Amino acid sequence: MNVKFKEKLLEEKTLLLLAVSFFTRIPVNFITEITPAQLNKASRYFAIVGLLVGVICSLLYLVSAQYLPKAIAVLIAMATSLLLTGAFHEDGWADVWDGFGGGWSIEQKLNIMKDSRLGTYGAASLFIILAIKYQSLMALSSPVVALILANTLSRVVATSLIYDMPYVALDATSKVKPLAQELSTKSLLILLSTGLLVSLYFLPLYECILLFAVLFLFRALIALWFKRQLGGYTGDCLGAAQQSSEIVIYVCLLVFGYGDAVITSVGVIR
Repeated sequence: MNVKFKEKLLEEKTLLLLAVSFFTRIPVNFITEITPAQLNKASRYFAIVGLLVGVICSLLYLVSAQYLPKAIAVLIAMATSLLLTGAFHEDGWADVWDGFGGGWSIEQKLNIMKDSRLGTYGAASLFIILAIKYQSLMALSSPVVALILANTLSRVVATSLIYDMPYVALDATSKVKPLAQELSTKSLLILLSTGLLVSLYFLPLYECILLFAVLFLFRALIALWFKRQLGGYTGDCLGAAQQSSEIVIYVCLLVFGYGDAVITSVGVIR
């Protein structure tokens, strides 16, 4: 193995570990100092982080479901996601609703979104989205594949917004600013490829096409919403995009008929 290839492999490994350390509470140690360029490049692996979260949540669900009612197993899977990510995306979802609901100008909205306190809009929206998530997972015959797909693809949707939307912030204190202000075409392709491969593994081709079409439309709508509200995106907006697109994926799976027990070609009960 030549030296350049080893160096490239080490760099990609560092980017992956950086993505894991930023979006989860999993402890990661870095040998070398992280540069701003690496922080931006790490966004190509956000879908893989979602895949990791989905797999861990699915495993906890499978183990719990062997001994506990489905409702408890689903709640354990949801709690696992919150613990793994530190409720990072849920926090963004709540902040967006507080800001958009309570602010009139862009400056007011951004100031409210930066406030660590939870307002009425944020609390209500957080309750609603967690309730919909729970009910959707309960309605599915088995949440295993749904958790993996939704956690992966929702991060594809959210991260892709960085590619063609401007970053908006009052100052340098935003949670996402050091990382996600830039997404190269190469990184976007890696991101999309990850989502496509995971989808094709679990779903038939025609369902993948339908799901991607729905997510493409949803992405366009939520991007339009962010532009009208702020003129661009913030880190909280990315969290809101991830949470809402996760729900869209669960609903799509229910529409596709996965509310009934179906055994796939890979032997997974959905």
